[in-house]
Amino acid sequence: MVQPVKDTKFDEYLEYPCPFTFRIMGLANVNLTDQILAKLQPIAPGDYAPKVKPSSKGNYESVSLVATVTSGKHIEEIYNVISNIDDVRHML
Repeated sequence: MVQPVKDTKFDEYLEYPCPFTFRIMGLANVNLTDQILAKLQPIAPGDYAPKVKPSSKGNYESVSLVATVTSGKHIEEIYNVISNIDDVRHML
């Protein structure tokens, strides 16, 4: 199980609302980006243009996207929700 993100110091460094880049690494399958967007839309609605980059062997892929966040707690919530997708292996 993924450790929940909490008690971060984002509020000390960012002014909200602001764009925030998330990079999600997970198993390469046709649904990973759709799974991420389905979880993200209810908590951070927007029109997203994710960039997908496959790993050298094609087993994994990296999905980068920019979301508008409103607080440090909002960033933590996004990390926690996306990290709990079964196919996600790591999130930056």
